Amino acid sequence: MRIPSEGSFTSRLRSAAVAARVGLWLGICFLVALVTGLISHYAQLDHQPAPLPASPSRLYQLTQGLHVVAGTAAIPLLLVKLWVVFPKLFQPMPRQVREALPTALERGSIAVLVSTSLVQLTTGVLNVAQWYPWGFSFRSTHYALAFVAVGALLIHIAVKLPVVRDALTGDVDDTAHDRPNARRPGPVSRRGVMVLAGASALATAFLYTAGTVPNVGRIAALSPRSRKHGIPINRTAHSAGVVAAASSSAYRLEVVHGGTTRSLTRDDLAAMEQRTCTLPIACVEGWSATGDWGGVRLRDLLDLVDAPRGREVRVRSIQTFSASADTVLPPNFADDDRTLLALMLDGETLSMDHGCPVRLIAPDRPGVMQTKWVSRIEVL
Repeated sequence: MRIPSEGSFTSRLRSAAVAARVGLWLGICFLVALVTGLISHYAQLDHQPAPLPASPSRLYQLTQGLHVVAGTAAIPLLLVKLWVVFPKLFQPMPRQVREALPTALERGSIAVLVSTSLVQLTTGVLNVAQWYPWGFSFRSTHYALAFVAVGALLIHIAVKLPVVRDALTGDVDDTAHDRPNARRPGPVSRRGVMVLAGASALATAFLYTAGTVPNVGRIAALSPRSRKHGIPINRTAHSAGVVAAASSSAYRLEVVHGGTTRSLTRDDLAAMEQRTCTLPIACVEGWSATGDWGGVRLRDLLDLVDAPRGREVRVRSIQTFSASADTVLPPNFADDDRTLLALMLDGETLSMDHGCPVRLIAPDRPGVMQTKWVSRIEVL
């Protein structure tokens, strides 16, 4: 099999003018994904040096939605970008060291950028689908590779900045930075390629966001757990191994502060003052839904054990083998009037899969931190 040379690619569509513009859109998607991803990662820390705000209650819903939208939109943009610059892989290395060094740096950064981007986008899509065919932690790996990808991107931009600047300030049909043999007209114009790339990115993003739009959830191919019949469920009570303990008459909710402990049955909780809050639950996989939650205000439970305000509160679940089995509420969330130990959802008794006998629901928190099947509340 003959290996192609750079001269084998003669289409004028594979140009610096197209690559720079598609690369700019791709860079914006990466920047949005990075910023919102850092917010999501920080929101999942047990002890936040500076707690995120509890208001507005939909802030995490917005940032995580933007994270997944930007990531899904980046997929077709990355494919178009790779198609445009593919001939560069077959350029011979310069013979002079002074020219070879920046070329090697450019190609090395591209190799790292492309490989990490493909891993980030692929694992991100699989995370949305909740399919994990790997043995490593998605969250920590996704977080670490984001910095690798951004570092490689910055090196690539620094090396190619003069060309990128000229390409973006010039006309899209400018041939100043075209390869000498790239003279064959393509089936569409360069503007046509850009329209195709932009439309593909918007369509891909819509296939995700449709899961949050009423009456069109059936076409949400990239958001399979859209809200069609109530709030989606990531983990059932059966898969969490809590059915027996959660349905037992021996169930008790312990509220602990120092040497003071109160043990409450579900009936005890139902006998306390009930409050209702309309709050979203937004998952790290990108889906979100809003429900009317009814239950006991967490602050009322803390008052039973004379817990002062301004303390972190640890919430434990009956389940023991999940990262979401133990979470810490920062003081501003623990003291917020909207933070509930929910017994009801949308006017009905909380189902077992939604966290019965009682679950945590707080404003502006990742869904993975909204602990289900709560068994213990401890003031730290």
